Amino acid sequence: MFFTTIILAIREIRRHLLRSFLTTLGIVIGVAAVVTMVTLGRGATEAVAEQISSLGANILQIRPGQGFGRGGGGGQSPDFAMADVEAIQEQIAGVRAVAPQAQASGLAVRNAANWQTQVNGTTSQFFTAQQWALSDGRIWTEAEEQAGKAVCIIGSTVQRNLFRGENPVGERFRIRDISCEVIGTLASRGQGGFADQDDVVIMPIKAVQRRFSGNRDIRFIMVAVDDAYDTSSVQAALESLLRERRNIGRGEQDNFNIFDTRQISETLQGTTRILTAVMGAVAAVSLIVGGIGIMNIMLVSVTERTREIGIRLAIGAVAGEVLMQFLVEAVVLACLGGLIGLLLALLATYIIAPLIQVPFLFDPEINLIAFGVSALIGIVFGYFPARRAASLNPIDALRHE
Repeated sequence: MFFTTIILAIREIRRHLLRSFLTTLGIVIGVAAVVTMVTLGRGATEAVAEQISSLGANILQIRPGQGFGRGGGGGQSPDFAMADVEAIQEQIAGVRAVAPQAQASGLAVRNAANWQTQVNGTTSQFFTAQQWALSDGRIWTEAEEQAGKAVCIIGSTVQRNLFRGENPVGERFRIRDISCEVIGTLASRGQGGFADQDDVVIMPIKAVQRRFSGNRDIRFIMVAVDDAYDTSSVQAALESLLRERRNIGRGEQDNFNIFDTRQISETLQGTTRILTAVMGAVAAVSLIVGGIGIMNIMLVSVTERTREIGIRLAIGAVAGEVLMQFLVEAVVLACLGGLIGLLLALLATYIIAPLIQVPFLFDPEINLIAFGVSALIGIVFGYFPARRAASLNPIDALRHE
C-alpha cells in the first residue's frame, strides 16, 4: 500500500514537472548552501590547525611588546639579548630547545635569477625546536655559528626561484651584499599562518646580526617545551624570569608577550567553528522558505484535485489514505530537492575548496543530517495540506468545479 502511494506521488509530480522543480528550489538552495558552508568551514578549521601545527608542537614564542607585533601598541619595548636566551636555557625546567631569532629581508641574486626573501638568523637549536628536517645537506657547526660564518640553509621556494632544478648544496648566491654558501635545504612545509614558510634563508644568528642588522638585538625567542611538561607552567616560569631580568616592578605591565601556539590554534579553530555555525544557520533560513513553498503548492494541489479526492472518498477510501497520499507527495518533493541540493553542494565544495586553499573534507554526517532535515520539512509543511484534503466532505468535494 505504501509503495503504491509513492508511485502515485511520483506520477503526480511528473504531471507538473516545472511546477514541482520550482517548488523544490527553496529546498535545493537551502540544502546546498548549508552543506557547502559547513563543509568549507570544517575544511578551513582543518587548514588552520595544520598551519598552526606547522609552526611547531608545544612552542612558546616570546616577543617584545604587549601584543602582536613589535611594541604591541604601547611604547617601544627593548629587544632581547643573548644573555636572556642563556638564562632561559639554564634556569627554566622543561625547556627542550631555545632558539633566538634576528630577522632581515633582502634581495637574493644568483646569476640572472633574483628573489626577494626573508633572512632568519638563529642557532642550530631552531631545527630542534621546529622539528624541521633537511631535505639535503647539513646544519652549520658550532664553530661556524660562533664565528658568524656566512653559510645558509634555504627553503624550497628560494631554491626553486634561484636554482631552478639545480642542486644548491655547495653553491653560492648573494643576498644584499653578502655572499652566502648553501650548506643545506629544508623540507617543504608550505603555508604557515599567512606566509610561505619555505620562502626563507636561515643563517647563524651572529652572521645576521653583524652583516644585516648591525646590532646584537634578538627580535624574538622560540622556546620548545618538553612533552612531559605543561606549557602553561613553563610559560608562568618564563614570565617570572623575564620580569626579573627586564626590571619590571610589581604592578607594572609586562613589556614582552608570550604566545602559546596551541592556544592560538584553539582560539582560531573556535572562531572558525562559530563563523561556520552562523553561516550555516543563515543558509538554513532557505530551508524554511522552501518548506513554505511546498505547503503553498500542496494547498493549490488540494484545491485542484478536490473532485478527485471526493471520488476516492465516495468509492471507499478512508481519510487516512488520502492524508498519506498528499503527505507522501510533499515528502517526495522535499527529498528530491534535498538530493539535488546535496549533489550541488558536493560539486560546489569540490570546486571552491582548492580556490580558497582549504582541504576538501567529505562529511557523511552533515550530508545525512541535511537530507533528513529536508524530509522532515516535507512532513511538517506537508501535513496541513494533507490534513485539509483528508477532512473534505465527499459530497461537497464531488460538487466542486
